[in-house]
Amino acid sequence: MPRYSYRCEECGVQFERTQHFHDAPITLCPECGGAVRRLIGPVGIVFKGSGFYVTDHRASGDKSSDGD
Repeated sequence: MPRYSYRCEECGVQFERTQHFHDAPITLCPECGGAVRRLIGPVGIVFKGSGFYVTDHRASGDKSSDGD
């Protein structure tokens, strides 16, 4: 289940909630009852599958295209 971050527009408190995808977003602050807004944060990239290895790199004989 994803965790969503919220910030109250009245008192400024930030909090997180674990919710299902189909749950409606939270609209009221648990502290003051004011309106809240869902925050969007950075997401990490995870490469999965058989085509990604730590040792993947260009062959040493390849020429780069950045100003040769």
